[in-house]
Amino acid sequence: MSAQPHEFTPEGPLPEKNLCAIRRALVVPQDRDGFDAGLDVVLAEVRASLDLGRLNEFIHTWWLVACDSIKDPQGRRDLYERAARVQDLSDAGQSIPRGDKTWRQLLADRGVER
Repeated sequence: MSAQPHEFTPEGPLPEKNLCAIRRALVVPQDRDGFDAGLDVVLAEVRASLDLGRLNEFIHTWWLVACDSIKDPQGRRDLYERAARVQDLSDAGQSIPRGDKTWRQLLADRGVER
């Protein structure tokens, strides 16, 4: 994919809900890589099934990630750093530390209401 990342500001508007706008909003390379790989998979599924429902689900999911990326790009970077540390611990056979917050608390911290 040739689209380049575009810098959005946290105060700026959210991306439109289309593939190009979503990809431009992904400021973390790991997000762009995941988007590109996932898009290849979902397009193959759509070609095989001729059902656009899976593509709509993909767009909605990645739109949420793009909104988070715009709102908190450093948080996205931190997420991947933490994931890499956990993977390193797991690969070394060490125990993985547990956080002190519940999922509800984590979601509330991110402004997600249930």
